[in-house]
Amino acid sequence: MRSSWKRRLSVVACAVAVAATGWAPAALAAPAPDPNRARIDTVIHDSAQQTTLIVYSAAMRRLVPVNVLRPKDLTKPRPTLYLLNGAGGGEDSATWAAKTQYSKFFRDKQVNVVTPIGGAFSYYTDWQRDDPVLGRNKWTTFLTKELPPLVDKEFNTTRKNAIAGISMAGTSVLNLAISAPKLYKSVAAYSGCARTSDPLGQTYIRMVVADRGMGNVDNMWGPVNSAGWRKNDPYVNAAKLRGTKVYMTSGTGLPGWYDRLEAPLIAGDPLTLANQVVLGGVIEAAVNECTKQMAERMRALKVPHKVLFRPDGTHSWGYWERDLKTTWPMIAKDLK
Repeated sequence: MRSSWKRRLSVVACAVAVAATGWAPAALAAPAPDPNRARIDTVIHDSAQQTTLIVYSAAMRRLVPVNVLRPKDLTKPRPTLYLLNGAGGGEDSATWAAKTQYSKFFRDKQVNVVTPIGGAFSYYTDWQRDDPVLGRNKWTTFLTKELPPLVDKEFNTTRKNAIAGISMAGTSVLNLAISAPKLYKSVAAYSGCARTSDPLGQTYIRMVVADRGMGNVDNMWGPVNSAGWRKNDPYVNAAKLRGTKVYMTSGTGLPGWYDRLEAPLIAGDPLTLANQVVLGGVIEAAVNECTKQMAERMRALKVPHKVLFRPDGTHSWGYWERDLKTTWPMIAKDLK
């Protein structure tokens, strides 16, 4: 999937380059776009209810593909759910589109569902420094300042938003809601570790950024235990979520309904099942502890929230799809 998006971006980039050469008659040439201003570069209508935006981010100096599911009824403005992928950023095969039937679920829902493609292993945050491997990451700026006004204008929205994410993005969506307290009516974190500056949270981040992404975590928020880590710790800053509806989910790590050979995403493969049960079980157990601590913290601060602790379940897509469907009625109510 990553290669297909790179090919699509290459086509768009080539078209932009041809226009910039002055090959077209001077009288017809459009003025060069402002590189310091975010914009929608290209709109691709994939189907009646699916659109792809190619968005230029001035903060990151790059083009970002953005998938948009549209409601059937376009006669009225609709709210927007920003739905983030996990550690792979949607650049791999582990995506809402590939691993779930979310498009079918939202087909009759009166909401725009916006999912950016990119940000692998970035925690969807503003990095302090460019990384030799992961490049320039200014995702907080992109997701809270650059993208929403473009989406609102392009799709005539109600300007009421919610945000949800899984795994790595389960941490990110809480931080995004904290950084932009008036942007989202509600936030849903599915199997995300809400702590970043304690040893457990730091270990989890190293696993994602350094071990999987080969990035330097010091380039993200500075050296471990520095102020940047506490600034981006939802647990530390939980009081700032007051005024935003918060939903969190996690499982125990014990095998459940989706951890069977007969499960659709296992497809009878023993190795896939073993990996999901062992590795996915360990990760979800750690995430479950993070979620418990975050819930206790919010209770102590008297910050309203709802948490769903599943009695079983590994760190895997079947549970996240179910969590999305379970929390959607509450999110939909928040968006009215």
